[in-house]
Amino acid sequence: LIEMGRPRVYALNMVDEMHKKGYSIDCEELGSMLDGPVIETVATTGQGMEQLLDAVIRVAEQERQDKPMRIPYDYHLEEAIDRVQVLIADLHPGALEAQQSRWLAIKLLEGDDDMLSREGEHGVLIEMVRRERFDLARTHSEDVEIMFADSRYGFIHGLLLEVRKKSVDPVKRMQTTRLLDSVLLHRSLGMPLFLGLMWLMFETTFTVGAYPMDWIDSGVGWISDIVSSMLPAGMIRDLLVDGIIAGVGGTIIFLPNIVILFFFLAFFSESGYLARSAFLLDRVMHTFGMHGKAFIPLVMGFGCNVPAIMATRTIESDRARLIAILVNPFMACTARLPVFILFAGAFFAEWAGTIVFMMYLLSILIAFGAAVFLGRFVVRGSAEPFVMELPPYRMPSLRAVLFHMWEKASDFLQKVAGVILIGSTVLWFLQAFPKDVDWSQDYAGQIATLEAAVQSEANDAAILKLHHEQDREHLEKSYLGRTALTVAPVFAPLGFNWKDTVAILTGVVAKEVVVASYAVIYAQGEDATEESDSLRNALAGTMNPLVAFAFMVFILIYVPCLATIAVIRREAGSWQWAGFSVAFSMSLAWVLAFGIITIGGLFA
Repeated sequence: LIEMGRPRVYALNMVDEMHKKGYSIDCEELGSMLDGPVIETVATTGQGMEQLLDAVIRVAEQERQDKPMRIPYDYHLEEAIDRVQVLIADLHPGALEAQQSRWLAIKLLEGDDDMLSREGEHGVLIEMVRRERFDLARTHSEDVEIMFADSRYGFIHGLLLEVRKKSVDPVKRMQTTRLLDSVLLHRSLGMPLFLGLMWLMFETTFTVGAYPMDWIDSGVGWISDIVSSMLPAGMIRDLLVDGIIAGVGGTIIFLPNIVILFFFLAFFSESGYLARSAFLLDRVMHTFGMHGKAFIPLVMGFGCNVPAIMATRTIESDRARLIAILVNPFMACTARLPVFILFAGAFFAEWAGTIVFMMYLLSILIAFGAAVFLGRFVVRGSAEPFVMELPPYRMPSLRAVLFHMWEKASDFLQKVAGVILIGSTVLWFLQAFPKDVDWSQDYAGQIATLEAAVQSEANDAAILKLHHEQDREHLEKSYLGRTALTVAPVFAPLGFNWKDTVAILTGVVAKEVVVASYAVIYAQGEDATEESDSLRNALAGTMNPLVAFAFMVFILIYVPCLATIAVIRREAGSWQWAGFSVAFSMSLAWVLAFGIITIGGLFA
């Protein structure tokens, strides 16, 4: 923008960190040198935001005048720019001003794909740029892009010498940073501390989150009872109670866990520890054929795989980026967390937090293992070195942490209001129809006979049993049941029944729908007692802990959701890689789940 000469306003962000290091900037002098107002800001606290907005409005309202700034480059670069600029002027007579043609020459010499594509019709220009780039690289023994970057950093360094002032001695702060790094990045202590902090995060997520979960669960049950009492028996009441309220309510109860998880992640990120985690794991990741820069997108995958895959754009190496894209879906995204919490609470109540932590740790190990396989057999090549700047430690801003939590909670609630609401409604219709079923026995007649007899506890139990048997048979013969029974043999070796198959199939759309699927399915055929209203209790009666653990691992690994598949196609550049991701993850999930069942069965 400076070289194009566009009107501009500069936000000098994180000035609080600069002041803590003992420096200050003469913003008035810097603004005069850069030809635009410079506003000091602290985004985490909102400091300077009002002044920044005023400056933007003021500059926007001024009569537009392009004021290009000429950044001095290396002598050989300047010669190449001049030669390319002359040819551009000849090819675009009168169309470009001198500064615009200079900017275009610089972008072409930097190898900008967009500019090269736009000027692709001028073969003589493209050939000249190619030749100039070759000569510059040969003369200086380094990439042309690095030469331009070095010159710009030199320009920035010169500016800082003019406007930066040292106000206090920053030695104490640096000593604190070094002291913390000596422990947190220690060769022997660093990794155990990292794993311990991760375990603490998931244990707290489950134990502390259990209390608001129970409150929300009770609230959902109360709403369900209110709606049931207000509406007459029929399809509308069944849709609202057994479809929408059961599906959405069965998912929304996990909101506290998601909020707590992202509180920790935001705290680690704001404090500077998350970046150090990437540094800490770089050596490990290189062992598995991955780039250290891939760690941040992998951690983002704990939130949502879609933006995490898009974040791989920061990885310069095409090979490393493709591997990061393909392994990211193995990271346990937020959508899988409700499934883990549901099953951990139902089958491993005493160790629930540890089991959830194991799922996240397992997701990292599987991602690393998949990276080894991809690097050796699919995307071959050599790993590149990783250099990163470690930010200073800082006390996280409560405002920034809360904003991050609210952002993630909003994303989750939007999915509940959208995908899960629609999914729950569709699932209810599929399990409620057709209404005309060829019953295996005369349920209505038997129930009528028992109701006409003298009332007793035995009769009541028999009537309740017949209702349950009729509900189960209707569910099996519904459109949902027929579809699941057709596919169920594929998952039978894993110990999954047809109801589990329904959850797996619907989870392809979005993993949040897995819990909603179970909530809709088990809304039928439950006892009227309060204890059995729990989805956990319903699930606990359908499988043993070994099968439950295998199911959790399967959900962790199998096919990415539709949104993730679409972004893999876009970021990887072809449907081939998206299809490979689907096939690879599904095959790996089946094999690992089968291995758990087989090996675990030997010790059962």
